[in-house]
Amino acid sequence: MFVCNCFGVTEAQVKKHAADGACTPRQIASACKAGTDCGSCVRRIQALLGRGAYPTRGLVGEGAPVVAEQLDEAA
Repeated sequence: MFVCNCFGVTEAQVKKHAADGACTPRQIASACKAGTDCGSCVRRIQALLGRGAYPTRGLVGEGAPVVAEQLDEAA
């Protein structure tokens, strides 16, 4: 199933990039351009990354609040 129609990025590709260490929509965008054109797929990418449900990989064990990273990305 396609996540990003603009660049033809599939759900499997996003999951592979996430497994390779991309844990934010910006990192996914850097890996495959998904979310960098019209932006309609960003919410789907967030859902695939589990945003809001689980802390991001970079913050696990660091004791930093998850909200801080989410606010930085929104800016």
